[in-house]
Amino acid sequence: MKFEAPRGTHDVLPAQQPLWEQVIDEAERLCALYGYRRITVPVFEDTELFARTSGEGSDVVQKEMYTFSDRSDRSLTLRPEATASVARAYIQHGLYREPQPVKTFFIGPMYRYTAPQRGKFREFWQFNVEAMGSDDPALDAEVIQLFAELLGRLEIGGWWLELNSIGDRTCRPAYLEQLDAWLDQRAEDLDEDTVAKRKTSPLRVFDNMAQKPEAVQRVLAEAPKIGESLCADCQAHFDAVRSYLDASGVDYRLTPTLVRGLDYYARTTFEFMGEALGAQSSLCGGGRYDYLIEEIGGPPTPAVGFASGIERIVLSLTEQGDEPAPPEIDVFFAVDDAAERPDVIAAIAELRRAGRAVDTDYAGRSLKGQLTQAGRLGARTTVIARADGATIRRSGEQDTEFASLAEALESL
Repeated sequence: MKFEAPRGTHDVLPAQQPLWEQVIDEAERLCALYGYRRITVPVFEDTELFARTSGEGSDVVQKEMYTFSDRSDRSLTLRPEATASVARAYIQHGLYREPQPVKTFFIGPMYRYTAPQRGKFREFWQFNVEAMGSDDPALDAEVIQLFAELLGRLEIGGWWLELNSIGDRTCRPAYLEQLDAWLDQRAEDLDEDTVAKRKTSPLRVFDNMAQKPEAVQRVLAEAPKIGESLCADCQAHFDAVRSYLDASGVDYRLTPTLVRGLDYYARTTFEFMGEALGAQSSLCGGGRYDYLIEEIGGPPTPAVGFASGIERIVLSLTEQGDEPAPPEIDVFFAVDDAAERPDVIAAIAELRRAGRAVDTDYAGRSLKGQLTQAGRLGARTTVIARADGATIRRSGEQDTEFASLAEALESL
């Protein structure tokens, strides 16, 4: 029987790990610089948590969640996203009693039963940043600037930032009535997918605009926009976000059709797009979700954050020609047949305890083959172990006894 990874999953092989580690390490460094602390949440949660936060009628809940019953007949779901779990932890552990905002980040796998595409998997890794407990527009700008800085540090090119505001509970209801009336007049010009999304929320007719039929895009381009209906407070908040982004040197494109369809979203929405990914061009999506925490039983708590797929960032690096760096080997031991191998193993252990990256041959290669392997691994130093001592090769050659080997290597 031939086993393969399940459809929609993928292996990250050792040769591919350096790019992944580059992305994750840089994300972790940036979060530390910005004051975000790591949080770890369970791989599965009560199904109702995701049903309430993703919307009962959404594709995520209706079609994409991996849901199962455990032995106590409780309905559990593999997490399709992290924000709901972080919000649940914020409530459960009373983080709202800590100094606000509580700034966290999360890196880990998510699960959605969806059609696999390039850069889109059923098991995928996500980088999440959440700031809960403040409505300061400078915080919106901070999380946006953090991701822009990540792209800059990774030297990813060809990206742009789309920005919008979707108002709040004060001004959005009147806009939705206006939009609904307009959609009634143009219902025959909409495709089936857009009509279905409207049933969940009129705002969702603008979802994935770039992937809609061109005729539908033209129709929706004429629809009333939420930005024209913002109340004074929401307009002031959005103006402040823009001013802080300008001050941080982050360019953006105002995109009136960039929305979030669930009621707990408010005000700022943003999306980082990338040329390298073609139709699946979103690198990161985020915004304010000021009503989410109270939606799941917590106190009224403003919050803002984003989610980014690690695979898509890695794919962007690959598409622009970035090559994964090979693992660095400081010292490689090539062992002559006459050498005392226990002495070699002891020397390797001593060097590793001292923090040196060391490897040797475990495949029974000849001495010549071992030297070739040292070259393949890019070892900076090769030690040829013989019965009467060792030869150190780096820029030149140096003979030494095993007792003095560590000392001799320290000077290199």
